[in-house]
Amino acid sequence: MWRFLSFCLCLLCLTACGRVTVQEQQAFVFGTRVEVLVIGDDPALAQKAISAVLREFDRLHRTYHAWQQSELTALNLAIFQGRPQQVSDELASLIRESRELASQGDNLFDPGIGQLIKAWGFHAEEFKAVLPAEAEVKRLLAARPTIQDLSLNGNTVTSRNSEVAIDFGGYLKGVALDRAANILRQEGITNALINIGGNVMALGSKEGRPWRVGIQHPRQSGPLATVELADGEAIGTSGDYQRYFELDGRRYNHLLDPRSGYPASHTEAVTILIPAGPRAGTLSDAASKPVFVAGATAWQQLARQQNIEFVMRVDQSGTIQVTEKLAGRLKFLGSNPSFEVVP
Repeated sequence: MWRFLSFCLCLLCLTACGRVTVQEQQAFVFGTRVEVLVIGDDPALAQKAISAVLREFDRLHRTYHAWQQSELTALNLAIFQGRPQQVSDELASLIRESRELASQGDNLFDPGIGQLIKAWGFHAEEFKAVLPAEAEVKRLLAARPTIQDLSLNGNTVTSRNSEVAIDFGGYLKGVALDRAANILRQEGITNALINIGGNVMALGSKEGRPWRVGIQHPRQSGPLATVELADGEAIGTSGDYQRYFELDGRRYNHLLDPRSGYPASHTEAVTILIPAGPRAGTLSDAASKPVFVAGATAWQQLARQQNIEFVMRVDQSGTIQVTEKLAGRLKFLGSNPSFEVVP
């Protein structure tokens, strides 16, 4: 997916290149490709700001890595051993916020299921086409680990369930988007686009016109649609095509349903757009997961429950559903696919 977004973001700024300076830098962080693009008349300032953003991305990645040695793995070891752990102010804040977000989504997004993610082999940069042992999945389901099992007394974390293991993979990219936006603004940057593996935030505009970004088609190499983003808006997509393996003709993706212990198979992709706000980036990442996992009969309720009004869902048959508020902002590409507008 990142390849298309990279091309799309560059293509959409080319018209500005003759009159303003475009600075862009890429890196590989959070297990995905990240890009920061700044438009302005001071290249040195832009490069300084971009470097500050990428340093923060790297710090977050290293500090909260779920399986390489980090503050997060130290916490997970303490939970497994049944002992309290003192954590940093930042980690305590992340736990509190992600626990709140998980509750809003009926815990269908749950950073506490790291052991289940590991059992499926998604605790790795590369993974094999091997199913987990059924007994291990059943054992973890019976233990019912959840981030809600954690308690914080100040910065001391304890857990009533030793099977809890925190994995911020469905949350930290969104946090990073908000951090990046704050850093750029503090550095005096007013027009920029930040892309972290398909979670995108816009700052300002492109020569007075809204940024337009692409939404990846879940089963084709090109975009399904594009959408314009206003200053401070963020968009995020959860798809079964980003991290997955295939076995015996069936696709197993990394978006696990905590209720079954298996990947959600009824959805190909969910895209949500978040209006400008202090947590727009965070929500663009975390809030799409419950909508993806909920399924055909419950996704609209989960979206409303999280106050998400701009949603596009593609189900396992390729049927597209779009909420009324997002439908008017999308521009479908290619053969103009049919779609259902829902409240």
